[in-house]
Amino acid sequence: MKSIFFSGRRKFFLGSVALLVAGLFYKVKVRAKDRPQNIKVSNRVIPTPNPRLGINLAGIADWNSEQPFVDFFTMSRQWVSQAGTGWGTGPALDLDAQGWVKALAPGCRATRFICSLDRQYPSGEYVILYDGEGDFKLTFPVGAIAKKEPGRMVVLVNANKGAFALDLVSTNPNNYLRNVRVIAPGFEKTYQDNPWHPNFLKRWSGVACVRFMDFMTTNNSPQMHWQDRPTLGQAGFSDKGVPVELMVDLANRLETDAWFCFPHQADDDYVQQFAGYVKKNLKPNLRAWYEYSNELWNGGFQQTHYAGEMGKKLKLADQPWEAGWKFTAHRSIEIFKLLDEVYAGQSNLVKVIGSLAANHFISEQILGFESAANYADVLAVAPYVSLNVSPQDDKGISEKSVASWNLDRLFEYLNKVAIPESSKWIEDCKKVANRFGLQLVAYEGGQHLVGVMGAENNKALTELLMDANTDKRMGQIYAKNFQAWEQAGGDLFCTFNSVSNWSKWGSWGLLRNNDENPKDSPKFSAVIQWAKSRGQKMNL
Repeated sequence: MKSIFFSGRRKFFLGSVALLVAGLFYKVKVRAKDRPQNIKVSNRVIPTPNPRLGINLAGIADWNSEQPFVDFFTMSRQWVSQAGTGWGTGPALDLDAQGWVKALAPGCRATRFICSLDRQYPSGEYVILYDGEGDFKLTFPVGAIAKKEPGRMVVLVNANKGAFALDLVSTNPNNYLRNVRVIAPGFEKTYQDNPWHPNFLKRWSGVACVRFMDFMTTNNSPQMHWQDRPTLGQAGFSDKGVPVELMVDLANRLETDAWFCFPHQADDDYVQQFAGYVKKNLKPNLRAWYEYSNELWNGGFQQTHYAGEMGKKLKLADQPWEAGWKFTAHRSIEIFKLLDEVYAGQSNLVKVIGSLAANHFISEQILGFESAANYADVLAVAPYVSLNVSPQDDKGISEKSVASWNLDRLFEYLNKVAIPESSKWIEDCKKVANRFGLQLVAYEGGQHLVGVMGAENNKALTELLMDANTDKRMGQIYAKNFQAWEQAGGDLFCTFNSVSNWSKWGSWGLLRNNDENPKDSPKFSAVIQWAKSRGQKMNL
């Protein structure tokens, strides 16, 4: 059985490749003729910046510690075929188009992890509802089935006993078991009218924008056509992502803007159908932000390689990284034109071009190619406060050296090196945005303390970086980052990310779990206090 915490993390690749990719980009020799000339943006006035807080929601998975849905099956892992005693040794499962098991081979069962985080989900009486004919058993001894009748089971669960999982042990091929719902204690009567947990809604009430990048499983997405999209009837959202219907519903309930990231292979029909639904159903006072994929400069993601290949195929450039930058512009323009047709001049549309904060040359190349800036509204970057630690020594920063630091030394580095570095990135990116007539926004941001390229396996280093994230001084780091953002003229700042467990792959969550006291988190407190200082009515 593979670790349940393995590659589902958003930043699994980012830390290790950021050093390599950024290093490569910094070594690009910039010639005067390579730089795009100033683009005259006629009749365009950059709006006065209004710095405010947005949030990146953590991805949907059985290890999601925020647990936004009251139906826990939506967050469950994909089926694992079982036979005999070895884990995952069963034959390939016969699934329908929505991912429901149509039939089980003799001696086979199918396991579904509902929540793999022990003690981080509520204990109590879960109601399991389903259509069709079949039978479930509990995979692990976390509780007992208290009541069973056709289409409904009541399970008493004790989260202190470990992971919550179900075994599908029988199903009628002529009326197979489907539409499974695992309703958290106390929500059976309300889950159909409101799928969201009230604590989740309360936490993010007042946020200015919700970025759905991880909700949409944007990175490495295989989706190409509209029929490939996630739908409300599918077996959970951990594979394809959350359906657009639910993302729009959430934005409407929160009264917040919604930021969507199209799959990198999405065709024109996908874009039009998606945007058409959002235009029709998102409240008219809210804005829809659209971005082509995510971090198309980041070599750890499939979309970056796709962009490079497509750019070379179109003969946009010889080198894959340059071809990728130009294809980012090229496909973004195509998408923006489609969006303009869908929205027909309405003002609640925001067209986003994303780029790398650490190297504004890339932004210049993307925005200047085919006059891409003329079709966009904002330049989006991620001005993290960074300490990426690898085994190799880089100006005194290495796994060996940093692992021996105490917290005083670490925060000295953040204040003297990382904060000024991030502030310089912001200033440089703002100059580029101004030159191209765009607002500057942050698609991500916050602390970026992580071991990479093998250093993530250093236990002492991981403990140091986690301790730093609980230290009150981390709140001060966030405050300084926000101050630099405001002073430079930045607009929306979508911090990364909402609630997620910390591990050797990074301490990304502002909170680690749904039950953590927000006042105990310096990061969360600093973020919410900044939002409140900007007039946002948020809870702390």
